[in-house]
Amino acid sequence: MTKSVAVVTGASRGVGRAVAILLAEKGWNLTLTCSSSLEEAEKVAKECNDLGAETLVLIADVSDESKCKETVQKTIDKWKRLDVLINNAGKTVFNAHENLAGLKTEDFVEIYKTNTVGPYMMIKEAEEFLRQSPIASVVNIASIAGVIGVGSSIAYVASKGALVMMTKSLAKALGPIRINAICPGFIEGEWLKTGLGDEAYEATKSFIESTTPLSMVCNPEKVAKGVWFFIEDAIATTGETLILDGGFHLK
Repeated sequence: MTKSVAVVTGASRGVGRAVAILLAEKGWNLTLTCSSSLEEAEKVAKECNDLGAETLVLIADVSDESKCKETVQKTIDKWKRLDVLINNAGKTVFNAHENLAGLKTEDFVEIYKTNTVGPYMMIKEAEEFLRQSPIASVVNIASIAGVIGVGSSIAYVASKGALVMMTKSLAKALGPIRINAICPGFIEGEWLKTGLGDEAYEATKSFIESTTPLSMVCNPEKVAKGVWFFIEDAIATTGETLILDGGFHLK
């Protein structure tokens, strides 16, 4: 039986790594992209290979349209199919929302190119091949930032809000390809710890755990399970946003 194939962008760490490993466990073959951290992506590929998956690792910044095209074409060249696209690659700058002087035009443009335009271009390049799959699905990793307006910076919030709305629009336009989004809240891991600093990271994590209805923050593995839900179980669902924040948005 031919294995299903997924492309996971931003797969060298965090959510991308967790998604890749879960799909490998489920018997999928994988194209894993990263923008620069090739060594880490290759380590993830090795973990997936040990689980029985075939992998293709590419340096491909999704803000570069030509790299989106190349990613899809190399996937098709290798496996002759593409069933699922996980748009996980993202970027931000950390800047207090009230500090308007802390963001430049270039910050907005670069973040938007990666977080919003990149997923669009990946979907555009993948559409032809996804339409040939009976299980075609796209999952965009957005953020609670794009739902309630909190997050690492206004530029990041705006880009993720746009990604949520784009998910709905493309779901209408591209059926029967299913297109959904996941909006995690605070995600445990080095990405946030590096951005916030150790003290702010621990304080924020403790505050969320003590004030949200489920007394928890999110982690990459929880997001991966949400991705799998959209791929495998949510066969009558498109254009939806799954919030994974322990109930933080209810406050």
